[in-house]
Amino acid sequence: MLTVVLLNLPERAAGRTKFAIGALFLPLFGLVGSGQTLMDLGTSALVTRRSLTQELERLRQENQQLRLDALQGAEARRENDRLRQLLGWQAQPGWHARAAKVIARDPENWWRTLLIDRGSRDGLRPNLPVISPEGLVGRVADVGPSTAQVVFVGDPKCRVPVVVRETGEQGVITAPSAGVLDHRLVDLTHLPRNSALKAGQTVFTSGLGGVLPGGLPVGMVVDSRTVGYGLSTEARIKLLADTSRLSEVLVLLP
Repeated sequence: MLTVVLLNLPERAAGRTKFAIGALFLPLFGLVGSGQTLMDLGTSALVTRRSLTQELERLRQENQQLRLDALQGAEARRENDRLRQLLGWQAQPGWHARAAKVIARDPENWWRTLLIDRGSRDGLRPNLPVISPEGLVGRVADVGPSTAQVVFVGDPKCRVPVVVRETGEQGVITAPSAGVLDHRLVDLTHLPRNSALKAGQTVFTSGLGGVLPGGLPVGMVVDSRTVGYGLSTEARIKLLADTSRLSEVLVLLP
């Protein structure tokens, strides 16, 4: 009956009646909306607090592991010092890094050299190692008063004695790998005939020759092959440092 009465009311009276009924239910709609908003905020706060608690626990465990590693490292260092003293071995001198900006490249040797804004005034001299955060870049070649030329790993003028960490096999990086377009691929030669290299193994400087310090990361093994009628092995190494993206480098000084 109420519906029939409402449908038969004059247009003006019907509009006022609808407005009055809407005003009656409006607070209820607002209360429902506010409740839903509060529920969403509470759920979000609960999830955030749970996530923060889990992250805090993970960081606490990681901190404990780092403390344990630091203690083990300190003990190993003391043991190393005792053995050096017992055997009469001298500790190798430390190196410190000096940052330099890349200021130029030679178009004729784009993938082999670059020019940096450090020179003899900054203590640079030929054969100093040049690195990036990823790994070995090359060595200092020619040095001027305020600039220096850097030759990359793989250039014939930058032969690098290296060692494969997983196998202990030693060789020399001599030149870019032939027949490829990737400038980061180089050849590792002078490996033994029965070499057991596998893809993914890591290559570091060996320190032989006294020019480059040992332990600098160089690259990873891609593949290997026998050469010289099976008398020796060569491998392709992908360098860790991408010389095409360098804008700054670090020069290591003793």
